[in-house]
Amino acid sequence: MGKLVIREWAESDRPREKLMEHGRRALTDAELLAILIGSGSTTETAVELYRRLLKDVNNNLSALSKKDVSELCTYKGIGEAKAITIIAALELGRRKNGE
Repeated sequence: MGKLVIREWAESDRPREKLMEHGRRALTDAELLAILIGSGSTTETAVELYRRLLKDVNNNLSALSKKDVSELCTYKGIGEAKAITIIAALELGRRKNGE
């Protein structure tokens, strides 16, 4: 049996539905990234992929924001378009916070 894709998860566990039902603060960083990107790889869901990525930076979004496109693309399931989306989202957050 293969992995469950997010659309096969219980509705209350799916990131988009969870945000609609419980609000943005109820989501983990990995779930928020999964919403932005939308898909993972053939072997892991978007949430699993971003949990692994965040684990590699000790759950530090500031450290994640320092990664460049080529570093992000080393993760199976992240190509240039997804890497650029992640970088852009983190840059917006940085600008909002006035860093």
